[in-house]
Amino acid sequence: MANPEIAAIIYGLVSAASWGAGDFSGGFATKSSSVAGVLLVGNVVSVVLLSGCAVWFGGSAPNLYSIAAGAMAGVTGLIGLAALYKGLASGQMGTVAPLAAVTTATLPVVFGMFLEGMASKFQIVGFLAAFAAIWLLSVAEKSQKIQLRQIRLPITAGIFLGLSMIFIDQAAEQTVLWSLVVTRITGVVILMVVLLLFRQCRLPPKRSYPVVCLAGIFDTGGYTFYAFAAHTGRLDTAAVLASMYPATTVILAWLILKERLAGRQWAGVVAALTAIMLIAA
Repeated sequence: MANPEIAAIIYGLVSAASWGAGDFSGGFATKSSSVAGVLLVGNVVSVVLLSGCAVWFGGSAPNLYSIAAGAMAGVTGLIGLAALYKGLASGQMGTVAPLAAVTTATLPVVFGMFLEGMASKFQIVGFLAAFAAIWLLSVAEKSQKIQLRQIRLPITAGIFLGLSMIFIDQAAEQTVLWSLVVTRITGVVILMVVLLLFRQCRLPPKRSYPVVCLAGIFDTGGYTFYAFAAHTGRLDTAAVLASMYPATTVILAWLILKERLAGRQWAGVVAALTAIMLIAA
């Protein structure tokens, strides 16, 4: 694509769509399986896909800095995903999804502005509109009073997923696909250790494998397109757009689980479209 900023926006939006589908599939699978088991199978699927793409498309081998940053992205991303899946499986989707997404986007935005300078005024307003969209799209219409114990998992998920976004941006400066391979291999190693130490964490039943593998495929797409977005454009733009993944989760819940879209969620659609136009301005 001729314009790298437009390319970064498209990559970011595709990342959001893929991540949202992955979270929906992962949260659904975790209801009948352990979090560690779901993540392990998903990470193995991811390693296979990314390794195949890296070999097919080529690219230089990662240097020590990219390997270290990729490994840290794997550790922090794994902790964040575990907290997110556990929160989604608890049935508090209306609280978990928006808090995790807003927290996830906040850290890279702050870091990106510190590293790359302030964004334009239109983009900053677009970021604010995107935060509003994330909340409106994913919060329940008749939300219950939020208690401290209910926000621990989504805030934890958001912090570690936000750190993972920062590390991925740093790892992808030299090579995108091979850095992500390092990230996923790190996740597989950690999860295998967890499964060996805590034997109550078992692999998912065979009937759940299609959904679990689907979660791994979509999660791989989310990470890959986000890495390309951050590599092509600004970190804060990539992070904000990719963090609008609750929109996909909500739409899939509407289409597959027949959940009714609340009035404020339709307002979130308008806010999301407005945010995209402002960020692209």
